[in-house]
Amino acid sequence: MGYREQFIWKRSIDLAVKCYELTDNFPKSEVYGLTSQIRRSGVSTASNIAEGYGRKTKNEYIHFLHIALGSLRELDTQLIIAQRVRLANNELFIPIIKEVEEMQKLVFATLNKLKG
Repeated sequence: MGYREQFIWKRSIDLAVKCYELTDNFPKSEVYGLTSQIRRSGVSTASNIAEGYGRKTKNEYIHFLHIALGSLRELDTQLIIAQRVRLANNELFIPIIKEVEEMQKLVFATLNKLKG
């Protein structure tokens, strides 16, 4: 099975797409600010999951999952800042912040399974 069949990768792709959809609503003045940061964090999460899965050892995969987890924490922080400075309607942030929380749990569960 390849990384494209992995549930965790599919969820991370969905999250990255949601980041793009959310930031489409941001003011154009943020295109090089939080818009770019949020999109990169979302893409980085999925990319690191894919890259780690393709590595030779389980420990390398674990390493890249930790990097993906870091990207999720960055994303969470960026979303909270964007929400607090009102870059989009508050209701748009709630589902994506919840999705970030769910992805973090999923990464932790995957790490525990790989380490256990």
